[in-house]
Amino acid sequence: MLVLVGPIPIREFPFSLGTVQMNGHEISVNGEVLDINRGTVAMMASAFAVCQEYGVQPPTAMIAGDIGTRRGSVQIYEYLAENLSMDDVDVLTLHYIMPDIARNKTFLDRLDLAPKRPVLIADAGAMYVAKAGGDATRYDVFTPDLGEMAFLADEKAVHPAYTRGFIFHMENDVPQLVQRAHETQNTARTVFVKGKTDYICQDGKILEEISSPIIEEMEPVGGTGDMITGMISGLIYAGKSPIEACRIAGRVNRKAGELSHPTPATQVRDIITHIPEALREVLRELSD
Repeated sequence: MLVLVGPIPIREFPFSLGTVQMNGHEISVNGEVLDINRGTVAMMASAFAVCQEYGVQPPTAMIAGDIGTRRGSVQIYEYLAENLSMDDVDVLTLHYIMPDIARNKTFLDRLDLAPKRPVLIADAGAMYVAKAGGDATRYDVFTPDLGEMAFLADEKAVHPAYTRGFIFHMENDVPQLVQRAHETQNTARTVFVKGKTDYICQDGKILEEISSPIIEEMEPVGGTGDMITGMISGLIYAGKSPIEACRIAGRVNRKAGELSHPTPATQVRDIITHIPEALREVLRELSD
């Protein structure tokens, strides 16, 4: 089972645990319908598209409403720590969740006791709390952008807003950031650094860079990073190694953008609809 975890920015949205269904520009979980936009929903839609293409079970969503009050995030943390059976969970991805070091540690401690430990992926808030609490190495995959990579490389920062200036200005030296984060044990083993050039990293070393095609019109489209996290999750669940999943997802993200012929009005949902075709094209290219 692939479980995707994250809050929804709707005040009264109830805690829900259920199978993701997708219909056009909407997804539904337990009958609750959500428009596909950036954030957790874009991640879920992208993972769904990959799972459908590979013919594996659709993802399971664990979501709750949270507009910054922490209510929904606390519900999620508590369910993870107390109620979620890990017996059938193969991949677990945590996304935009309000950082709570104590609750995250409780969840991770329970996870360590599970008979089968799932592949653990973190992006955004889940990545921040993992690093701030000294738990980054307990995760398998991180998907930061360049600013977040600088935060991971700063062993003294507890939030991206407090990344020290001399490190923040090292953004153009990605190899040094990746190595520094690894040496200070502030990152997962596998890292996908998102940006104009994407970097696939393992154990503090850059294995591959993806820089083409360059789709300038994609730059202002919010949610493309969420797409990558969702696709990596779906690909690992479908049987790919974390490195293979990163290699494929980075290329599919760019190919789907290219196929969507983006304009300033393009939304991430318009790009997500091209994931199946982009995935088939990328897999053909990689097999040649």
